Amino acid sequence: MTSKTPPRRPYFGPNCSPAWITTGPRWKESGWREGLSTAETRDAIDAMPRLHDHQIAEETDWSTWVLLGGRGSGKTFAGAWWLSEQARTDGQVLALVGPALHDVREVMIEGPSGLKAMGETGYRPIWEASRRRLRWPNDSVAYAYSAEDPDALRGPQFHAAWVDEFCAWRNPERTLSTLRFALRRGTDPRLVITTTPRPMVALRRLLAEPGVEVSRAGTEVNADNLAPGFLGHLRRLYAGTRLEAQELEGQIVETDGALFRAEDLARARGARPVELDRVVVAVDPPATAHGDACGIVVAGRRDRTAYVLADETVRGLSPAAWARVVASIVEREGAEAVIAEVNQGGDMVRTLLVQAGCACPVRSVHATRSKRARAEPVAALYEQGRVVHCAALPALEEDMMALGSGEGGPSPDRADALVWAITHLMLEPRGEPRLRSL
Repeated sequence: MTSKTPPRRPYFGPNCSPAWITTGPRWKESGWREGLSTAETRDAIDAMPRLHDHQIAEETDWSTWVLLGGRGSGKTFAGAWWLSEQARTDGQVLALVGPALHDVREVMIEGPSGLKAMGETGYRPIWEASRRRLRWPNDSVAYAYSAEDPDALRGPQFHAAWVDEFCAWRNPERTLSTLRFALRRGTDPRLVITTTPRPMVALRRLLAEPGVEVSRAGTEVNADNLAPGFLGHLRRLYAGTRLEAQELEGQIVETDGALFRAEDLARARGARPVELDRVVVAVDPPATAHGDACGIVVAGRRDRTAYVLADETVRGLSPAAWARVVASIVEREGAEAVIAEVNQGGDMVRTLLVQAGCACPVRSVHATRSKRARAEPVAALYEQGRVVHCAALPALEEDMMALGSGEGGPSPDRADALVWAITHLMLEPRGEPRLRSL
């Protein structure tokens, strides 16, 4: 009897746990799996690529998944794998959008991690150049579009889309909005965006939108699949610079004039002390009841150094819900005080925290100066090496590098909370910010 196990494929993908299977629930419906024994199914799984955790879409109710990654972190592989799994449902109409048509074909389609490398033998798509589309054996198709021509996306409609290198597009917001109006087929149209980040307003606005799930990964996580010495050579050249943070760590770095520099943040990483003199939780409440982020940062002090312990920022929660989150963090960390900005909520903030069971005093702070003016003394502490980040805090550090840059975009709620925490712990309370017990 001839085994139905597909031939073992060339290995393109990174190694990780078998949790990659959650990226494609439709895999269970694929024709080649039918009739296989348990052992044959395991062999088939072993013959397929494995994904890192950051390459697996979260099982949440997202409409847009954004994967921010350094060079060579496996972004293209993740996007191609996700879209190829969508194509397993018969008759899907999909969209591929890159900076230019050349990029779509050479990277997203025919590159070593592109769509033509996905799927078992006999089920890989065929490129139809005359129609600028990929066609699978089950009549699913993916059409290629250039971000340089957003009007080409008017008229067509799709079940799902994958866009690559969003931050390299000339007019990202216009192209993205035109594409989203075309995602109107099926019951659950979804969009995946893979890109190396850049400090641009369009990306910051995208990440702040409701329904957006964000994953981050540095190049190092995929180092085993890169040329030997590649990562080490670049780190020797660019260690501690903006270029390392952006191109290798996949972070949104600061623009000219920003207060917090990538170099200072890179030097700020360190271990948490065994004991701290004081721990506080700082809260920057959202301006609206739903949708905006509630910045929550935990920090402590030991001698003349501040330690940032955690970024617990939450988004989309009701006031009562984020107040319960703060109360639970206070209990977990043994915090001595909550530092809460009350410009937006006044006495309501204290009332919410008391009702949520907050077990420590609540101190209010009023912002009467600009964000930049309040953050400048804190930035000086970072330059002096007197602030340590005790965990990986990429989202917080991106907010910090955006603070005071004058770019506009969404409010840096995480960074606002951090400024209040470090100000309370390290700076004399003269002038701004003013603290008072409620």
